Amino acid sequence: MTGSEILDKIKEKVGLSSSDTGRGKSKMSKHITHGYHMVEGKSHHTMEDYVFAQFKQVDENELGLFAIFDGHLSHEIPEYLRSHLFNNILNEPNFWAEPESAIRKAYRITDTTILDKAADLGKGGSTAVTAILINGQKLVVANVGDSRAVICKKGVAKQLSVDHEPGRERKNIEDRGGFVSNFPGDVPRVDGQLAVARAFGDKSLKRHLSSEPDVVVEHIDDDTDFLILASDGVWKVLSNQEAADCIKDIKDAKSAARHLNEKALEKGSTDDISCVVVRFQ
Repeated sequence: MTGSEILDKIKEKVGLSSSDTGRGKSKMSKHITHGYHMVEGKSHHTMEDYVFAQFKQVDENELGLFAIFDGHLSHEIPEYLRSHLFNNILNEPNFWAEPESAIRKAYRITDTTILDKAADLGKGGSTAVTAILINGQKLVVANVGDSRAVICKKGVAKQLSVDHEPGRERKNIEDRGGFVSNFPGDVPRVDGQLAVARAFGDKSLKRHLSSEPDVVVEHIDDDTDFLILASDGVWKVLSNQEAADCIKDIKDAKSAARHLNEKALEKGSTDDISCVVVRFQ
């Protein structure tokens, strides 16, 4: 094995996204596996998507930690989120008793820190979708922006996250003193700039944006097939059910993630594309 291959193995093991593909499995529930795959888009900037995918032992408990961070005008902020957001969540003293409130608080704390570090991290921002699987049974999903979480049960796709589109949140944006542009041929944008209504960072727009996540709890049962987390490079060209259908027969999670991204490319996606698939059986 070459040095670069060894490094990729290490990165894969600890859940870093510098390698463009990887996999892992639960020690507590051997049938639960994850895989991820990333594709750089055709835009004229470096990759701004980051993935986190890792099973972590905490005392007698096991956590599956999965996330997609999709930067805009920034790779520093999604990279910062990859390095710090889960730590901030797990460091909340009430995480085990009230994971939903711990996640909300950690999102706020992390965003405040990013804004305080704007001189180092820059003016851009990032969306986020995070999923925490607790002991293979309870799944807590949170998101800001338009990276999406979709779960598939008995072949039927269900969206767990909320796409935070400016058009949907116009009143909140206007109440904060901002506006939503709606130019012909373009998507609605906050202050004519940002195509999402919630995000980490974006200091220059922050008075008109929110970083408050939507949080949902889903219980994993025998009917649960798999979970998809993906950046909007997938969802711009595939519906939730189309995404689920195209990987439903692929048992290897890494192969499923790769196939989903390839399908998005085939459908004409030009954005950075990142995908995590967690298979439950």
